[in-house]
Amino acid sequence: MAAEPETTKTLKMAADDATTTNNLDQTNISFSIWPPTQRTRDAVTKGLVESLSTASILSKRYGTLPSDEAAAVAGRIEDEAFAAAAAAASAVPAADDDGIEILQVYSKEISKRMLDYMKSRSDSPSAAGTPDEEGGATAVAAVRTIS
Repeated sequence: MAAEPETTKTLKMAADDATTTNNLDQTNISFSIWPPTQRTRDAVTKGLVESLSTASILSKRYGTLPSDEAAAVAGRIEDEAFAAAAAAASAVPAADDDGIEILQVYSKEISKRMLDYMKSRSDSPSAAGTPDEEGGATAVAAVRTIS
């Protein structure tokens, strides 16, 4: 009897794996995207720092923050948004949710808090003269000067 060719062995192993996968598919496997990993949270914070400290649509209206201030604010925004989403998650039975709704709460909280911070900053008198990245006055300061 001749030995089986290597490709035949590989195909048989793949077929066995497919059978195992089919058996696993029939079991009740749960998948959840909440809570995010620390790596994901760090990436969110890094993105916030970039949004707050570099030229963007947000900075055209509210100006930019120095990098160190942006890092502190971004960390606080992410922590508060995570806490708010975690509180919302505790109200949702784990069996009823895969984490998508809570992740949406987290995302909305981040956006809301970032915008609220930038708006409050632009309303304060000390923010009126804060230079943006190009070294000019913020859009808010320019509007106040014209008014």
